[in-house]
Amino acid sequence: MKENITEVIVVIGSGSIGQAIARRVSAGKQVLLADLHPENNHRAAKILSEAGFEVSTAVVDVSSRDSVHALISVATAIGNIKGLIHAAGVSPSQASPSTILKVDLYGTAMVLEEFGNVIAPGGAGVVIASQSGHRLGSLTADQNKALALTPADELLSLPMLQPDQITDSLHAYQVSKRGNSLRVMAEAVRWGKRGARINTISPGIIITPLAKDELSGPRGDVYRRMIGVSAVGRAGTPDEVGAVGALLMGSDGGFITGSDFLMDGGVTAAYWFGDLAPE
Repeated sequence: MKENITEVIVVIGSGSIGQAIARRVSAGKQVLLADLHPENNHRAAKILSEAGFEVSTAVVDVSSRDSVHALISVATAIGNIKGLIHAAGVSPSQASPSTILKVDLYGTAMVLEEFGNVIAPGGAGVVIASQSGHRLGSLTADQNKALALTPADELLSLPMLQPDQITDSLHAYQVSKRGNSLRVMAEAVRWGKRGARINTISPGIIITPLAKDELSGPRGDVYRRMIGVSAVGRAGTPDEVGAVGALLMGSDGGFITGSDFLMDGGVTAAYWFGDLAPE
């Protein structure tokens, strides 16, 4: 008789976007919700378990390799890691440049390194980046290569990431999110050797608690103008990101890996070629 091995979907960052993707790809699998804040896990676990999913939880700090190791140990004790949804991060209104680089850039690079060592054949992952990465000017070929390939534990020592180069939280966020998409492209090569795929989604303004922080923060007027002049003329929903995540993690996306999917209602188009274009 064939042994039934549990398949695990690990969701790092148990907010609205992580949940929305998990709902679409986790039927018949075990969901492991991981967040820095246990109360976030409890809220998300209640919602998903009441919707019929098998759910367990763990606390993780994505800026700590030991913490990510511990999460992987929990996941592999349950079964084979078939999917990774990495949706954890901090926004420009929430943190200093150094914290953003540590969590959003280093943390993502390290999570990809660690999960790339254990992802099951046929598995897939998505990383939530941001439209902000698409509004950063062109980097040099050497800078792109450094962000993509520098070992995670050496990443924050790069000259381009020092305080004299990264002077504000928005710039740190833009560099981090550009780094996420570059990192995923490079990691797709390594993940592919295990028969697994990895992609990024770069959402625009999606109505989540984090987005509400931004809309009520010092850059709120800027974000409202982005929405107003975009081609679609509205913010997005977590379910819309979930639909793209389901494509990328499912069989219909089997030919897609190392790619970044920008979904921002046309804000980036307006930034480069429309009413939001810098003078």
